[in-house]
Amino acid sequence: MKAQMESPGFKGLSLAEVQEINAEMSHYENKMAASIEALKIVQKHRRWVSDACLVAVAELLEMSPAQLEGVATFYNLIYRQPVGKTVIHYCNSVTCWMLGAETIRERLCQYLNVKLGEISADGEYTVLPIVCLGACDHAPVVMVGNQLKLDLTDNAVNEILER
Repeated sequence: MKAQMESPGFKGLSLAEVQEINAEMSHYENKMAASIEALKIVQKHRRWVSDACLVAVAELLEMSPAQLEGVATFYNLIYRQPVGKTVIHYCNSVTCWMLGAETIRERLCQYLNVKLGEISADGEYTVLPIVCLGACDHAPVVMVGNQLKLDLTDNAVNEILER
């Protein structure tokens, strides 16, 4: 288990998280400018940002929890609920939808035996929609972890998941 900061105001954040956030804040004149990076640091360590961590990060950044929540919920790659070790985002933009995104989503959920937003029984996967992955010319697309998968078909989905 990670060592926890004992000082008031940083409860719930590990010493490593606080050090990384402090290092990130040093690049900015205004601490709040590091908000997305601070949330990403917490998520890197925990896979998601709990309410308690959000409050601690907000205090560290000298902003209100409501302000930081606004950042966290606007940025769709910050997870405010637990997720599996690998998050699979399927693009549900109009182009992907027209070219079979719903079939891809159904195939992913069926193969992993999960509903959208759930964590697979082995703790490995969560399937989530995302507004756009910016690869409309290769629709439908998914992002598995940080890897973009293009021009998907049922067979391509099977290959991705079998790896």
